[in-house]
Amino acid sequence: MSQAAKAVLRRQMRRLRPALADQYPDAAIWAASLIPEHLLKFGAVAGYAPMGSEFDPGPVMRRLSEAGARLSLPAVRDRVGGIDFHAWRAGDPLAPDALGVPAPLPGSERVVPDLILAPMLAFDRRGGRLGQGGGYFDRAIADLRARGPLFVVGLAFAGQEVAETPCEAHDARLDAILTETGYLEVG
Repeated sequence: MSQAAKAVLRRQMRRLRPALADQYPDAAIWAASLIPEHLLKFGAVAGYAPMGSEFDPGPVMRRLSEAGARLSLPAVRDRVGGIDFHAWRAGDPLAPDALGVPAPLPGSERVVPDLILAPMLAFDRRGGRLGQGGGYFDRAIADLRARGPLFVVGLAFAGQEVAETPCEAHDARLDAILTETGYLEVG
């Protein structure tokens, strides 16, 4: 599928997602209650600071932290660079990164996650993920997978599911999807 197909789907999902967030204000809490036991065994978890109507990873991150996981958040180094993940705990101060997204303060300890919670605009049941379009998470996932084992869980509202996401070779696939209605591992 083409860049044009991605652009069309992004526009559609950017219109839909705020309605889903309004309709399901407790979605993140429900999703946290559906985390399977094997996810509670990961040691270093990267989440994200939700922007706008993005699915809030807070309750999921809290549950993973209570199980012993070390948390981190991404920080974009520069507009053409990649993402570094930095240690973070609830209540730690945040500052805008190169894209203006809240991130751990410069100089905070870097973390190499073995589990990433990825935001997205759309997903399909084969692990396809449509992000915002910058490719930052795709590059970070590819880099981390080249170094060792990594499990990637996309967080979204169930209503963000589509029959097929337009994916290209550089688009990182998900290992699982967690929504307010369930958990799905993809092959």
